[in-house]
Order: sequence, then C-alpha cells, then structure tokens
Amino acid sequence: MAAGAAAIAALALLSIAYGSTVIGLSDVIAALGHAAGLDGDLVPGSVGNIPVAKIIVDLRLPRTIMAICVGAGLGVIGALLQTVTRNDLADPFLFGLSSGAAAGAVSVITIFGDQFGIWTLPVAAFTGGILAAGIVLLLVSRVRGQGPERLILAGLAVSFMFIALTNYLVFAGDQRAAHSVLFWTMGGLGLARWDNVGLAALGAGTILAYGLWNHRKLDAFLAGENAAESLGAPVVRMRRTAFLVAAFSTAILVSVAGVIGFVGLMIPHLSRPLAGPLHLRLIASCALFGAVLLLASDLLARTLLPPQELPIGIITSSVGAFFVVTMLIRNRS
Repeated sequence: MAAGAAAIAALALLSIAYGSTVIGLSDVIAALGHAAGLDGDLVPGSVGNIPVAKIIVDLRLPRTIMAICVGAGLGVIGALLQTVTRNDLADPFLFGLSSGAAAGAVSVITIFGDQFGIWTLPVAAFTGGILAAGIVLLLVSRVRGQGPERLILAGLAVSFMFIALTNYLVFAGDQRAAHSVLFWTMGGLGLARWDNVGLAALGAGTILAYGLWNHRKLDAFLAGENAAESLGAPVVRMRRTAFLVAAFSTAILVSVAGVIGFVGLMIPHLSRPLAGPLHLRLIASCALFGAVLLLASDLLARTLLPPQELPIGIITSSVGAFFVVTMLIRNRS
C-alpha cells in the first residue's frame, strides 16, 4: 500500500511536469502550493507568473486526477466482476459494458452531433453503457438458471452486437469524424476538465464504496456458490447488483475517458499476490495499482511521439497482451 501510494504521488508529479512542454518540478510544486492557498507568491519561471500556472492547474492537474480516478475505478471493477462470475478473464469488455458506451458515443460523433453542448458525449456514452447492461440482464432473466456462465455468454453476445453497431455507424456516418472516433474508442484523457473530473470521481467512488461495504460477502464467493449461500451471501441477487454497479461505474468512466482496455483484467491478477484473496485489502490495492498503471500509461502516451499524443488504449493493450502471454507461459510451466 505504501509503495502504491508513493508511486501515485511520484507519477502524478511527473504527469503534471511532462507533456508537450516540460515544466520544472519546482514550478509544479510552487503552482500547486499557490493553487491550494499555501503560498501567496506567484509561480517562478514564467512571463508574469501566469502561463505556467494555468498549464499546471487548468490543464494537467485535472488530467492527472482523472487518470487516478479512471485507473482506480477500472481496477476495482475488474476485481468485483472476476469474483462474482468466478472467471479470471472477466472485465468490462467481456460483458458489453465498454462496447455499449462506445456505441453511444460514436453515434453522437458520427450522426447526431453536439446537440447538448459539452455534455453530449458523456450522456450518450453513459446511456449506451446502461443500455448494454440492461440487455445483458434481460437475456439472463429469459434463460433457465442464472449462473455466471450465462451472464458471460450474454455479455459476449451484447458486446459483439454493439461492436457491430459501432462499426456500422463509423462507415455510415460522417467520414470526417473517423479520426475522432478512432482516438476515442482507443481511450484518452484529453477531455479532462475541472467540470467533468467529478464524474470520474463519482464512477470510481461508487464501485469502491460498494466493494468495501460488501467485502465480507465477496469473500464468501471464494468458497463457492453453495458455501456462500450458507454463509449468508445471496449469490444471485448480489451477482446482479454487482453487475449493475459495475455497469454504472463503467458507463461513467468510459463517458469521460473513452474505452481503455485491459486495466480491469490485469490489475486484480497483479494485486492478489501482494494483497491476498480477501477483498478488503484486494479492493484497496486494485484501486492503488490501477491508478499507477493509468498514470504511467498516460505519461507514456504523451511523451513517446511528441508533440502528438497516442491513444492511451494502445499502451494498456500492449501491456495487457504481454501480461496475458506471460500468464499463459507461467501456467504452462
């Protein structure tokens, strides 16, 4: 926990300092102190002491906070979904949550346009994510038995359906928007502003609070469904509730940061050897290391090809592919 917190602090400072314009750490600390009211002096090293402070406080600080929130939220979502479905590969992509949110956002970018101002894209993505979750639960309720394998199959079907819809919208809509669609569906934090950082905090806080509040019931899942029922954990109801909370949080996080893959898949596997299988420590460590992963990925995305910015999903997908291959080799040996 201490190592994770120290890594977050270090990466947050580097994330604010590095970008298309490199800012000295002394200026970063001075600007943050001035913004917090700890120092009445203006920031050294800029004309009139204003431009550097604006870059730090108005552009890079909200982006850093959003990276922490999105990474922490996706990490905890992956841990909860893997527990309630008893599937080590479970993450928001597997259940159609991310693809539903992506389809909602792409429909706005390619067809409907910016009709509701700056909130058009978040509202459309959130609606798509919740719609995907509703369809999955409707499919599960129509079949006999509601075990985790049916939830996974329904999620896969809905995911492919929304991926097909997204591809159709890209080809049938405004072709000039294809670049924006490509960048957004690969994820990025370029839309981070002070007026939408609260949304990311809401998404991460919701899933974190749910997981910590129900950590003992989630522990019961580790012993199997029959044992969990005997220990007082309502398995079917809790699986459905956890899925809905995960869908709500995923829809919010995707609405502000786009589709960022593999974070929910990797982080629980990286956290369990350090925190153990019990969920009180596991959820906290998933939040910490999810934030670390996304801060590091965003820093790489902004500095690998300056002045261009890579979609953050390219970084996380590359790391995720290497992680899965490593898991396969390790399990084989």
